Amino acid sequence: MKAFDPILEEIWKARDEHARRFNYDLKKICADLRRIEKQSGRRVVTRKPKRPLDATGKQPRNK
Repeated sequence: MKAFDPILEEIWKARDEHARRFNYDLKKICADLRRIEKQSGRRVVTRKPKRPLDATGKQPRNK
């Protein structure tokens, strides 16, 4: 049984309300979040994706 966490409940409610505004269309949701980021005027850092580990748990070598 999960313990009730009012902070998480508030986050989930806000996230669901935002998604509902766009009929749960992921492309539209992401476009709106990018618009909000731009309007915020804050610097947004984008990092290169990490390569997955190989079967031995090591980073594969660059080719």
